Amino acid sequence: MADTPQPEADENWWRGAVIYQVYPRSFADSNGDGTGDLAGVRARLPYLAELGVNALWFNPWYPSPMADGGYDVADYRDVEPVFGTLAEAEKLISEALALGIRTIIDIVPNHISAAHPWFREALAAGPGSPARERFWFRPGRGEHGELPPNNWPSQFGGPAWTRTTDPDGTPGDWFLNLFDSEQPDLNWNHPEVRAEHEDILRFWFDRGAGGVRIDSAAMVWKDPLLPDLTDDPAAPHPYIDRDELHDIYRGWRRIADSYPGARILVGEVWLPDAERFARYLRPDEMHTAFNFDFLACPWEPARLRTSIDTTLAAHAPVSAPATWVLCNHDVTRTVTRYGRADTGFDFATKAFGVPTDLELGTRRARAAALLTLALPGTVYLYQGEELGLPEVEDIPTDKLQDPMYLRSLGTNPGRDGCRVPLPWSGDVPPFGFSPAGAAEPWLPQPADWAARTAELQAADPASMLSLYRAAVRLRRELQRSPAGGAELGGGPSDGAGGGLDGEPADGLHGALSDGRLEWLGSAPEVLAFRRGGHFACVVNLGAEPAELPPHTEILLTSGPLAEDGRLPQDTAVWLHV
Repeated sequence: MADTPQPEADENWWRGAVIYQVYPRSFADSNGDGTGDLAGVRARLPYLAELGVNALWFNPWYPSPMADGGYDVADYRDVEPVFGTLAEAEKLISEALALGIRTIIDIVPNHISAAHPWFREALAAGPGSPARERFWFRPGRGEHGELPPNNWPSQFGGPAWTRTTDPDGTPGDWFLNLFDSEQPDLNWNHPEVRAEHEDILRFWFDRGAGGVRIDSAAMVWKDPLLPDLTDDPAAPHPYIDRDELHDIYRGWRRIADSYPGARILVGEVWLPDAERFARYLRPDEMHTAFNFDFLACPWEPARLRTSIDTTLAAHAPVSAPATWVLCNHDVTRTVTRYGRADTGFDFATKAFGVPTDLELGTRRARAAALLTLALPGTVYLYQGEELGLPEVEDIPTDKLQDPMYLRSLGTNPGRDGCRVPLPWSGDVPPFGFSPAGAAEPWLPQPADWAARTAELQAADPASMLSLYRAAVRLRRELQRSPAGGAELGGGPSDGAGGGLDGEPADGLHGALSDGRLEWLGSAPEVLAFRRGGHFACVVNLGAEPAELPPHTEILLTSGPLAEDGRLPQDTAVWLHV
């Protein structure tokens, strides 16, 4: 393998990167306990290098009671024993970097675990104590304090408040938890809370982390008066998108910038207002933020084009790259969602038993893969998307663990269906996820995943895995400058899978290296755009085959063309034009 970039070698690696999301519990189990671990990831690094990704984003790997899949963090400076050790995390960061792959870790600033020493201290200290000032403890409303302090709802259902019990056994104060009752919210007005998180950033940057993903980034700061939510659209929201947040992230950016190379901040920012969203991406704040408008967008040409245009327009004033993601650990997997009558995503409408055409969803997901990888900016790929894994919707109810399912009393199916352990090889569960003779995986795998294993797909040039390998490799080749300089996104230089033979053709050098996109004239049901001088992506979402624009070469297709050379429905093509 050619020389690989070190952290200080490429300041712009993140602007056009392909970043692979690893959900550690479900990626690869090395020791046979049924749960994925860091040693399992280390063993699969060659697979990730062959896929061609530039970075790995890990969901939390810290010590945790796992009340919310690790997003209830008990200690930010260590690793959950079921995943491994801190020394193993350091090895993983180093070994991945040796393959040109950076590591992004997850930070959860809104809340910690009820098992965290701070919260245990607060409970023991009692009402009015300094230890409780790091959180939001309040007396209840009502004659005997029996009602929550305000009407805020939990993101997982029910009220966002949990009542404590005083040492004498009587009901005590309430504490705020915008998520699960095992996840008390932190009070970011408190200087110790801010100082602690800044030190956590330094701890992981010192160990080579290439960046941090900031969970629930727009929910961290609360109005200290804790007012009720109202229906008044003109009233500022008491805990979403508060202006005070920006000073927090400016402080984080100063820390990131103090390290060599680009150590990036990636925000999970769910906001409908594009202008408000872009404020988080100003040059002294976050580097990028997730694009949830595109993720939730239905498979409809007009809606997709609007989402792309709106996203690029929002990022342009702050010169930040857009991000594109089809799926993550919280949403219905792409091949399932795209195989339904309603192809969008909304937590509020997620339900059991929705009819799905997986063949249709897979065809659309293949086309969507080429669409996203052709767009300017960063692409996030959730583990298993490259295998075309569907949502698992028949997990026995006694196996479900997601608090979204448990707190809704079973009315919401939750998120376990997209978190089922990956199938690597073999004909029967656990499909190489665990070694022979291991305990059952923490979530059961469907028997029909034998046809979707990574081993089987690697040998099939028509598989989803082969498509992703070819597309990521070709994307990287087309990011290189004509002079042969490093491509935008850095990363491995010899990944396998399709693409061009040798150097890109004239006019294709650097075609995907900047943020420009030019729409081409096309029928309303067709998305067609040019990147650089001579690269085009065309996606047909209409019922009838579409004519291709004049071109000199077909670079890659998501499926076969019609016999007359036209582009079939739900198919995408990359062209040299």
